[in-house]
Amino acid sequence: MAKVQLLGNKADGYHLTVDGEPFFIKGAGLEFGHLKSLAEAGGNAFRTWRVANGERDAIDILDEADALGLKVCMGLDIARERHGFDYSDQDAVTAQNEEMMRDVVRLKDHPALLMWGLGNELNLRAKNDGVWDAIEDLALRIKEADPDHPVTTMLAGIDSPTVSAIAKRAPSLDFLSFQIYGEIDQLPAILEKVGYDGPYQVTEWGPTGHWESPETHWKRPFEPSSTQKANDIARRYQEIILADSKCCLGAYIFLWGQKQERTPTWYGMFLEAGERTAAVDVMQKAWTGEWPAQRAPEIQSLRLNDQEAPASVEGITNQVFRAEVDAADKDDHLISWRVREEVPAALQSDGGDFEPTPPTIEAVIGTQNRQFNFQLSEPGEYRLFCQIDTPYNSSAVANIPFLIKPEPQKRTRFFNLFRRSAA
Repeated sequence: MAKVQLLGNKADGYHLTVDGEPFFIKGAGLEFGHLKSLAEAGGNAFRTWRVANGERDAIDILDEADALGLKVCMGLDIARERHGFDYSDQDAVTAQNEEMMRDVVRLKDHPALLMWGLGNELNLRAKNDGVWDAIEDLALRIKEADPDHPVTTMLAGIDSPTVSAIAKRAPSLDFLSFQIYGEIDQLPAILEKVGYDGPYQVTEWGPTGHWESPETHWKRPFEPSSTQKANDIARRYQEIILADSKCCLGAYIFLWGQKQERTPTWYGMFLEAGERTAAVDVMQKAWTGEWPAQRAPEIQSLRLNDQEAPASVEGITNQVFRAEVDAADKDDHLISWRVREEVPAALQSDGGDFEPTPPTIEAVIGTQNRQFNFQLSEPGEYRLFCQIDTPYNSSAVANIPFLIKPEPQKRTRFFNLFRRSAA
């Protein structure tokens, strides 16, 4: 068992120790994914959202983490009000906390355990502050059973009512954990505004979120390219996370893996087939001081009909579209193109919940090079993806949304066939 402590004070600052040694979290949101690549990139910790995912159990993931020298922020999957859980139902709350405690007792002595994460974004669209009473009860019970690991909860964003409610109702939490994306650039100002000057960790951060990004006039967000994301991530880590040496305990970048959320490429640092993007490279550089031997490619720009984001690109059915990508000249790079439908509004996820991956349009004509011509026969909302691959299992990706409208019906011209004869 590893003994983890939160030490320090407001005057001198805070830090974690593991078995007496200082421990700054160089982490990622990973869940039950590829731990070896995280360790190889210089990470020292990761977080999960639950203790089992139907394929792997927490003991399995903790054992692997320990073998790789990684620590685990173990998530306890506490029900969210936005999913229908009623925190006024004391019997349901009691049953839930008892279930959580069974896992705590089962896992608490594992040497890879770093801390307990109680729920994920329980504040998102929540109205009943009774959730924090439930968290306080659970935190107290965990501390009694396991005094050697800190207890926290992961919040969606940072706002004064939530911070105040937790301070009042759940004071037994050791510190707060924040999940913040584009707004992380204003993190110091936000913390000052809400009046929080205690220790914290950032449990989700990375690219600018889809809800924060510019949109087309039909309300589809523009996704930054993998190159833009990597640049933002590198800057945010240095200027925000590392800059707060007094209160920040470290951070977990999101996501060390791949998922569908508005697009299949927005948050994942890897692609569907496992290719790493430049986000992995910049985190390795930040954590170790060294770049990988072979860096991921870069995309400078993506244009569709001579327009690039944030232009709202439109066309009509059967119109020929012309796409072009600018990237570094490398003979060993393969460029491929794909057109996907957009996720229908009714199927869009909330708070990172499951979202179906939109289908690829197969009947697209074109060639696999820097220019790509295609046409679509059905109106709708689409997104064009460009991917640049290397032989080193790394890739760059960019995309742009576009709208196809029905081709206007041709008007028949009628002529007056009956001319008035001359008098």
